[in-house]
Parts: sequence; C-alpha cells; structure tokens
Amino acid sequence: MLPRDHRLTASRDFGAVMRRGARAGGSAVVVTVLFRQTEPDTERDAEPAPWRGGLIVSKAVGNAVVRHRTQRRLRHILAELMAEPGLIPEGVGVDVVVRALQQVPETSHEELLGEVRSGIRRAVKKARRHLERTDA
Repeated sequence: MLPRDHRLTASRDFGAVMRRGARAGGSAVVVTVLFRQTEPDTERDAEPAPWRGGLIVSKAVGNAVVRHRTQRRLRHILAELMAEPGLIPEGVGVDVVVRALQQVPETSHEELLGEVRSGIRRAVKKARRHLERTDA
C-alpha cells in the first residue's frame, strides 16, 4: 500500500497528469509524469509529498482477480522505485501515473520493474525538456 500522502486519488489530478504530463511507454505499461509546485497545502498545513503515484488498470487487462493482482504488483514496484535515490529530481513535486497494458499479467516481476523504471526515467527526462522550453 502506498502511504496516503503519496497517492493520487482525485480524478482532476489524474486528468491533469494524463493531459499535461510527459509519457514514456513500453510493452506492458505507459508511464506519465507531471512536475507540480511543492507549496504547502493550506488546508492541511503540511509539506506536500515529493511524489504521488496513481495506477490505471482497465478491464482490458483481465477479470477482477487479474486487475487487482496487477494493481498490487504495480503499487509495490512504484513504492520501491520512488525510494530509489536519483530517479526523480530533488526539490520538485512529481506526479506519476502508471497505466497497465494487456501484456502486464504475462510479464515477469523483473521485466515489469525494468519497464516502470525505464518509463519513469524517460518521462522525467521529457518533462524536464518541456519545462526548460516553457521557462525560456
């Protein structure tokens, strides 16, 4: 389970990431990353989490049992990767959405871990380039 502060739950947050975020895909997953402001939330008076994650697992992946197993696998991988130093930039908030494709159930843990890691790295790189272009 992802800690509460590290979960994307609101549909508007998912929508923002999917519309404005940078994508990187593989054969089993598509990772979308969006940088956000890390200003304290006035409602909660707390420092926001440096990253938040969300999952999209559609019925195309399989029946309910397969979808829930896929969600657990991806949640575990996302939590593991976000703890890796250097994967996400320091000092900026990052929202990550991992969308599962039909091939996920047949993908081994090592392959899935590699695809998500690679997707996050490539999407962060694209998001940085986009951010630099808009700042210039």
